[in-house]
Amino acid sequence: MVWTPFTRELHCRKGLRYASDLTDKEWLLIEPHMPSQPKRGRRRKTDLRTVINAVFYQLQTGCQWAFLPKDFPPSSTVHYYFKRFSCDGTLKRAHEALYQQTRQLEGREDSPTFAIIDSQSAKTGPDARGDVGYDAGKKVKGRKRHILVDILGLVLNSKVHSAGIQDRDGLASVCQKVTSRFPFLEVICADGGYQGKIAAKASPRPLQIVKPNQKGFQVLPKRWTVERTFAWLGINRRLSKDLERYAKTTEALMNVAMIKLMVRRIARYGYS
Repeated sequence: MVWTPFTRELHCRKGLRYASDLTDKEWLLIEPHMPSQPKRGRRRKTDLRTVINAVFYQLQTGCQWAFLPKDFPPSSTVHYYFKRFSCDGTLKRAHEALYQQTRQLEGREDSPTFAIIDSQSAKTGPDARGDVGYDAGKKVKGRKRHILVDILGLVLNSKVHSAGIQDRDGLASVCQKVTSRFPFLEVICADGGYQGKIAAKASPRPLQIVKPNQKGFQVLPKRWTVERTFAWLGINRRLSKDLERYAKTTEALMNVAMIKLMVRRIARYGYS
């Protein structure tokens, strides 16, 4: 993107309390996917917009839950809603709806025909419990983030597992139920780590292996899309390492990161 006075003003968030806060237009995109007031019992007093703002703040700054600023709801309340939205499918439903809307705005069909898969090994913190292993290739002890993205770089599915699991063995978990959600998917692009009979058998669609044809750094056709997605995720400090106790929490934060990215893109679309 070329920075011009117009684009700088479009991306400027100085008028907000924190740069991670939602604008009114962005909140209108997320609000329909939030749980409504309970029909029985005590009415909810917590403002869900401030909760989402707090989750975005924690994701973008990388702070601990207990270190959230005091103008947000109590950290225990924010963490409760984050865990609730992760478990009851709120985050997944919001991600799915925003994904479809983003593809439509980009002039694409709802279901992609081409996907790219890759993994990224990340070091874990001292509190990690389970799903921790050693990636001998990258020499990293921690967890591996496995993502499947479309040609726009938007995540179709993600899975976090032990770094000791090789790419070809982890392919089945990240591709689970993908074809039922995206029935028109035809080809999955991958690197050399996914070649062989094991990956070919686990893949629901034919694998297109793309390898570099020279030594050193090389931008590979279509393969760079998934690397850009990892960069999008890495902008959020909470995802610069895997600081979570459980792998499911990391998966939920990756969902939140993509929701934040898509909601900003959709909200700016009307001005572009």
